[in-house]
Amino acid sequence: MNTARSTLAVMALSTLFALAACQPAEGPAERAGKQIDNAAEKVGDQVEKAGDKIKDATKEAKKGLSN
Repeated sequence: MNTARSTLAVMALSTLFALAACQPAEGPAERAGKQIDNAAEKVGDQVEKAGDKIKDATKEAKKGLSN
């Protein structure tokens, strides 16, 4: 009984690893999606930098008005 369970466990793990190795290649839609994600991340970074510059400019303008 114990040998049968061990054999079954080994077969199940072997099947799992074999199926994991058979993952299909990345298709054009997935590549396009990754490119869109990268572009959106870059845009977000630029927007954040622009917001920081606006905040800094606003602080400088307030200092100039209060002097």
